[in-house]
Amino acid sequence: MITRRQVLQTSAWGFGGLALSQMMASQSAASDGVLTQLHHTPKAKRVIFLFQAGGPSQLDLFDHKPLLVEKHGEQLPASVRGEQRLTGMSGNQSSIPLVGSPFKFQQYGQSGTWMSELLPHTAKMADEISVIRSAHTEAINHGPGVTYFQTGSQIPGRPCIGSWMSYGLGSENENLPGFVVLVTKEKGGQPLAARLWGNGFLPSHHQGVQFRSGGDPVLYLNSPEGIDRTSRENALASLDQLHRMQSSDALIDTRIRQYELAFRMQASIPVVTNIASEPDHVLDMYGPDARNPGTFAANCLLARRLAEQNVRFIQLYHQGWDHHGGLPGGIKKQCQETDQPTAALLQDLKQRGMLEDTLVIWGGEFGRTNYCQGKLGPGNFGRDHHGRCFTVWMAGGGIKGGVTVGTTDEYGFNIVDQPVHIHDLQATILHVMGIDHERLTFRHQGRAFRLTDVHGHVVQPILA
Repeated sequence: MITRRQVLQTSAWGFGGLALSQMMASQSAASDGVLTQLHHTPKAKRVIFLFQAGGPSQLDLFDHKPLLVEKHGEQLPASVRGEQRLTGMSGNQSSIPLVGSPFKFQQYGQSGTWMSELLPHTAKMADEISVIRSAHTEAINHGPGVTYFQTGSQIPGRPCIGSWMSYGLGSENENLPGFVVLVTKEKGGQPLAARLWGNGFLPSHHQGVQFRSGGDPVLYLNSPEGIDRTSRENALASLDQLHRMQSSDALIDTRIRQYELAFRMQASIPVVTNIASEPDHVLDMYGPDARNPGTFAANCLLARRLAEQNVRFIQLYHQGWDHHGGLPGGIKKQCQETDQPTAALLQDLKQRGMLEDTLVIWGGEFGRTNYCQGKLGPGNFGRDHHGRCFTVWMAGGGIKGGVTVGTTDEYGFNIVDQPVHIHDLQATILHVMGIDHERLTFRHQGRAFRLTDVHGHVVQPILA
């Protein structure tokens, strides 16, 4: 039973709580994360992760291998393969013919970075990019591979990197989520589960919020028909009042916090997602798809708009890179969809003075083999999964541009020097944000967990 005395004692908090939280949000944003003080001086304030789901072929984009062209059609030497396992999709082939890339490579920028003719726009930004050609992973299939890159474990259930970032640093925007996910619409390929941007065992307000194209970018955000904004505000204030009459409960705190954020998002989301308000020259820079919400181009532009609003972690997913067959045509289409908007995002951030404190990442869960999966035909082939070596690049906040790290052998099958593991990439992402990956932990089921498990080293050569 709630007495009149309790109502009078708590009404100042109850009816004014929502307004007070809005006024004080900007002052308390730094305390939203568990890190009251960063471990070292950060070089970046936010992250935009352009995840290319399916495994882009590094041998046709970034890792130039003339020997493969010379030996096209010959068998993969046993001395090169060694004892490495192949996937079940090509491991039983009687013939494993090498495949040289049909696309021309050349060096770009003052740095002389090698890139394929498929990436003419990205090539213009070569001196802003640090290319890591020696990334590697133990994962050999898509589900575990994407999960590994995003959560630090091949087994589902761990928090993703965006959730770890939110947990450690909190949010800098009172009206938008600190972690936003954008998935290119109408793309086939391996499915993307919502657990990839899930909070795992972290508090639920650290999970990613997916923005969709169309009339309702965030599902279930708008109030039901017949409920106006004033009624919604009064309902939230009453909920807050009732909660404060009891002892604090973490789950209820989180739920009310989410309700209040959703209320503020009802006004902020339509503004930030209105890419049609951009001037024509900006839309043209991102390419013809930029005017079509939900495309990769439109999502890149939206990512810049979210970054301007200090959204901490912005995750883009673009499917369709799983080219087991028909690679020449398939990879051309993928690059047509992604090359110009990717370069435009870098250029746009740079001309606005934001690239210096925004970390941009490009890469997939693994790479592709130097040999053909299935039958090698004239002008047509496919490549199987290859986690032994693949390419990822970073640019912007804290990253030295025009650098190439790591070397693969002349067959593009093994790493020769400077190997960079998935955990090393994760450690580096946290590092430029001012976080020591070994010190950001969460105790769960009797042990302290972290994104990089018990592994990971910062990739020092790419740091500015």
